[in-house]
Amino acid sequence: MKKTLKGLLAVGILAASFSAAAEVRVYVKVPPPPVRVETRGPSPGRGHVWVGGFHNWDGHAYVWTPGRWEAPPRRRARWVSGHWRHSRHHGYYWVPGHWR
Repeated sequence: MKKTLKGLLAVGILAASFSAAAEVRVYVKVPPPPVRVETRGPSPGRGHVWVGGFHNWDGHAYVWTPGRWEAPPRRRARWVSGHWRHSRHHGYYWVPGHWR
């Protein structure tokens, strides 16, 4: 039993370290353009949520990624929009949208 718990703990720590290492911020010196006003089509079904579009950095310039309708992954899930955040010393970096 102790070996199993130790093994599970080691796997959990290892997985946490990989996920933390996988998050790499890309900083952009140029501020993002204003968010576009989008025309939403009709919702494809009851309960779908509009996930707004955003400007994505492709390594050379900002490229618009259009919004879309999405079904929440679980009941009472709320969409938190992605946004560009400014770091005084490095520039702008993208904070991805996610379900909460």
